[in-house]
Amino acid sequence: MKPKIYVTRKLNEGILAKLEETCEVTLWEEENLPVPREVLEREIREADGLFCLLTEQIDAALLEKAPRLKIIANLAVGYNHIDIEAATAKGIMVTNTPGVLTETTADLTFALLMATARRLVESSDYLRRGAWVTWSPMLLTGQDVYGSTLGIIGLGRIGEAVARRAKAFDMKVYYHNRTRKPEAEEQLGLEYCDMATLLRESDFVCILVPYTPGTRHLIGHNELALMKQSAILINTSRGGIIDETALYYALAEGKIWAAGLDVFEQEPVPANHPLLTLPNVVTLPHIGSASIKTRLRMADIAADNLLKGLAGLTPPNLVNPQVDARDTKR
Repeated sequence: MKPKIYVTRKLNEGILAKLEETCEVTLWEEENLPVPREVLEREIREADGLFCLLTEQIDAALLEKAPRLKIIANLAVGYNHIDIEAATAKGIMVTNTPGVLTETTADLTFALLMATARRLVESSDYLRRGAWVTWSPMLLTGQDVYGSTLGIIGLGRIGEAVARRAKAFDMKVYYHNRTRKPEAEEQLGLEYCDMATLLRESDFVCILVPYTPGTRHLIGHNELALMKQSAILINTSRGGIIDETALYYALAEGKIWAAGLDVFEQEPVPANHPLLTLPNVVTLPHIGSASIKTRLRMADIAADNLLKGLAGLTPPNLVNPQVDARDTKR
């Protein structure tokens, strides 16, 4: 019998056909709405494999309803929406899609930095509502990017890619990371420093750390108070890393100049979210890796991870390697 897999969102036909060659596939057909919890609970009962997105909360309670589940293939790099400990305890492999989205997400990070610095969204809205009646020396003036100072919190693959782009703009780049990276320092001319120094000295602060219990609200009132009044905060990592209430007050009271956010603590973000009311915030709907080429490649990698796990092989992007793929044949 073919293994049964449940896919939580509509996929490209080519990826779907690849899964259907060897598996019995059940698909949540909606493209713009997440699968309801009750549907997921029902479908996972018979599933050998789960192909999911970061929109699904894969917690211990859900996994208790999945006696046959062998592997969870996550269409994302981050996996804080999956209870890895619970999955590991039940011998369920969890995979992600690292590497492939590095350059695309770095492009978006730098684009968001520039759009926020030069007030592009605000300027476009100004023009569209017919407010532009004359040229003025200080009309919609922003902050310079070229030759400024960038602080990167989290120097992983994406952090290094952002640093490469920054060097092309002749930016001085500080970084803070759990461990120093001498090779990156030498190659990219980076300077390691503690977080307080980075926040005090940087014109732009980019957050590129994974979301963990230790990074939740890494940036709060105290950290924002250290930043320059002219500084810009950029987050393309995960929303919970910033205390959004603290950020709102820092922006509303002019303690920092602006913020560019691709991610929020609650996603989709409510339309009445306080940060959406501020003119000095550029907001995006979590599109860091959203290029056609990258998203298709991510789906292909997730599909490969899933199929290898179901075949009793160790997937190349296994998050919990303590689970032996051979032991999942049950």
